[in-house]
Amino acid sequence: MDGNGRWAKKRVLPRSLGHRAGVDSTREIVRACGEIGVKYLTIYTFSSENWSRPQKEVSALMSLLVEMIRREISELNKNNVRLRAIGELDLLPEKPRAELRDGIEKTSGNKGLTLTLALSYGGRQEIVRAARRIAEDAMAGKIALDSVTTDLFSQYLFDPGLPDPELLIRTGGDMRVSNFLLWQIAYSEIFVTDVLWPDFRREHLDQAIAAYNQRERRFGRVKDDSE
Repeated sequence: MDGNGRWAKKRVLPRSLGHRAGVDSTREIVRACGEIGVKYLTIYTFSSENWSRPQKEVSALMSLLVEMIRREISELNKNNVRLRAIGELDLLPEKPRAELRDGIEKTSGNKGLTLTLALSYGGRQEIVRAARRIAEDAMAGKIALDSVTTDLFSQYLFDPGLPDPELLIRTGGDMRVSNFLLWQIAYSEIFVTDVLWPDFRREHLDQAIAAYNQRERRFGRVKDDSE
């Protein structure tokens, strides 16, 4: 969800107002995904690298997270959305961590869209964490080294039940994945738009899905010309 800061700068506004404007986009896209039948939506809310931003901005983002979860829980329940989170959540301050736990618990029975917040998240960090845990289990005799496969490795990620994304949308125009779901996006289709996140709406989501539907997903295979 890139472009909040640039959106604010273009309007000579504080960056915090750009992040706040981005919440409106998040709300609309979550609602739209539920309406069109998307089963899983993972949004890059706060990266591991974001901790290095100025403390004032980090504090504002944590406060906005608390406010967003508290304000949106009734809407999530109304729309049958289940809230989840991945990342090094123990690094979050106590207040947003507690609010997140509360939101996850209050929506745990919902069966519609699974909305996952990637918080204090980094793809490299997730892979290193998984490798370390596998090594620990191997040393403890819980697993054999020759049993380590891609399927087993996936079971050591933050949320083993989260399927690999079919579509990765990058707003703001940058041509990079920025340490997001590095293991999981091996065969994801990537859609990049210049639209800044606070301006991203249902019509832009529809454009991304339309582009995805035009692509042929081969997963390294080639189409049999005889078909």
